[in-house]
Amino acid sequence: MENNKHHHTAGTKSAVAQGISSFGRILMFMTIAWLLPLTANATGNPTKSQGKTATPTQSANDQHANATTYVLHSPDGRYQFRFLQQDNHLWYDVSFEEKEVIGKSELGIDIDNRLFESALGIQNEDIAFWGENLQVYGCDTTTADTTWHPVYGENNRIRDHYNQLTIHLGKGQRANAMTAGYDKRFSYEMDVEIRAYDEGVAFRYHFPEQNNGLFLNITGERTAFVLPQGTQAFYEEWAQGPYHKISLAEWPKGRESERPLLLRLPDGRYAALLEARMTDYARGKFAFGDDGALHVKMYDGAEIMSPYSTPWRVIMVGDKAVDLINHKDLVLNLNDPCLLTDTRYIKPGKVFRCCRLDWQSILKGIHFAENQHMQYIELDAGWYGPEQMVSSSALRVSAKRDFTIPAVVDSARSHGLGVLLYVNQRALYHQLDSILPIYRKWGVAGIKFGFVQVGNQMWTTWLHNAVRRCADYGLLADIHDEYRPTGFSRTYPNLMTQEGVMGNETMPDARHDVTLPFTRYLCGPADFTPCYYNRRTTHTYGHQLAMAAVYYSPLQFLHWYGDPKVYDGGEELQFWRDIPTVFDESKAVDGEPGEWIVQARRSGNEWYVGCMTNEKARDIVVRTSSFLTPGKCYVVECYEDDPTLTTKTKVACRQMTVKGGRDLRLHLQSAGGACLHFKPAK
Repeated sequence: MENNKHHHTAGTKSAVAQGISSFGRILMFMTIAWLLPLTANATGNPTKSQGKTATPTQSANDQHANATTYVLHSPDGRYQFRFLQQDNHLWYDVSFEEKEVIGKSELGIDIDNRLFESALGIQNEDIAFWGENLQVYGCDTTTADTTWHPVYGENNRIRDHYNQLTIHLGKGQRANAMTAGYDKRFSYEMDVEIRAYDEGVAFRYHFPEQNNGLFLNITGERTAFVLPQGTQAFYEEWAQGPYHKISLAEWPKGRESERPLLLRLPDGRYAALLEARMTDYARGKFAFGDDGALHVKMYDGAEIMSPYSTPWRVIMVGDKAVDLINHKDLVLNLNDPCLLTDTRYIKPGKVFRCCRLDWQSILKGIHFAENQHMQYIELDAGWYGPEQMVSSSALRVSAKRDFTIPAVVDSARSHGLGVLLYVNQRALYHQLDSILPIYRKWGVAGIKFGFVQVGNQMWTTWLHNAVRRCADYGLLADIHDEYRPTGFSRTYPNLMTQEGVMGNETMPDARHDVTLPFTRYLCGPADFTPCYYNRRTTHTYGHQLAMAAVYYSPLQFLHWYGDPKVYDGGEELQFWRDIPTVFDESKAVDGEPGEWIVQARRSGNEWYVGCMTNEKARDIVVRTSSFLTPGKCYVVECYEDDPTLTTKTKVACRQMTVKGGRDLRLHLQSAGGACLHFKPAK
């Protein structure tokens, strides 16, 4: 369970109705300006905040005339989120360091409740869109500053510091508390919740409990993002697809791009659009409209009951692309804290996949995994029969196999290993309630979900409920194929990893590999399944080796497509044997999307660094001042490509001593890489 420290909040409430007098607005501004800067320090004593929070204003700018306007700042003041209600629409814009990033863009939800209203005898509205006649009822503001410690992660300490503005909207008769009877008055309420962090801004739509009991039929979102002219996007149509760097003007008409969406702004800065806490809604991708804006495009509609909150829409901006990587804990902060009281069974580790499903091959896989300092083996597709057939039951081993799961579990345990089982979603959907108690009885550690259906509200809800059910039985989960994370692993950390990436199964090129840290990995771990000895790889061995440090996955499948008999003890594989899969601290040191990446990660007092480049050979500088203790001596194991060697992998292994703060210069071969393992000198 999470360990939380220094939880302090301070906030005010105000009722700012549309159309209040100028004198009233001035009084409200003065009141909020005096109250809002109060926050709390680590000792719990009130102190004046250095940043800004939220203020209602009446803009003098003609563009925003007759608009109800609120402005929210991040604690450090670098982000500004401005909300406007104008011309019967909800709008917003975002600035970073006083430069506009998102121009005036629409907010809102489309709802079609006419059928349900009619069934309950409630009069329908004659409106163009559901939100056109919403009124501003008031606002609440809050400042929070907490620190929490995840069960595992890229960082063992995460600060959750934000200013929040909640704008209350509604239409019809104002709802009031009822203790009996049924309210048939026409009444709707919706809040726009906005958070500003130092790492980014996020907003979502919240529907308080409706007195009239109406369900809400959400048909779409009006959420849009107006980017500066000349913005480029790293476009990707599906979760396991390739990336294409295009200008927004080149966006394929009628097509959608996956989340997260990385954007390069005309001034050289980077931005990313993400989705967080999407567990019972319809997935939202991005489409470019004829109006010159990006729009959230839901897979389909969503049927909800109030109270209900939609997923967070997240905007991050960085002067450098690596800033986005270093701020991605924002996605976890936007999710609910861990709900599990017992997390002792949740153990990250490295995994070897047993492809050959016979007893002797499994035994060889167990011995190989032990020798390579791994923690799990996985029995892949086929152990219970053809996975796409309904007749294949995941409650028993196929009669064609010569092993039992309890025998495999016992053998693996005797070598310090756990066992994961692959199960196709077809079997999980039909048999989950039977599978879970049997797998716990067998001693299985977890399940790899295969070929999951994702996108609509039903399958999204089913999938996250399945993870919850796994937690009830002390089972880990690894979701494969098109699923992408939105931070649910904070709430249910038994969800260890997921695919949702074009990984080593398809052997992508090096440019793709060095795009991923800035795109797919912004939203959470990915099961990339690095290979090593495989003739289809298109990169150097040094490039493959560095993936274990660059790519984060608490369950890290290594040696994908690997056959134990082809491993002849390459010395450089010591890096894979040494490196853990979770860390105490992580820092993206340098890099550019699609070009190169330098990623550093700390476990205890040791640092692991991975460097990768695209098809271009390049000289790079590893600035140790960004992660090592200045002046402290470290022994460094260095693994890098050397084409002059006559060994099978042509990876040179050398040792050196360096002081923290010294720059290290490395030459990366085309599609190459290097790894560094720093240990404090004795």
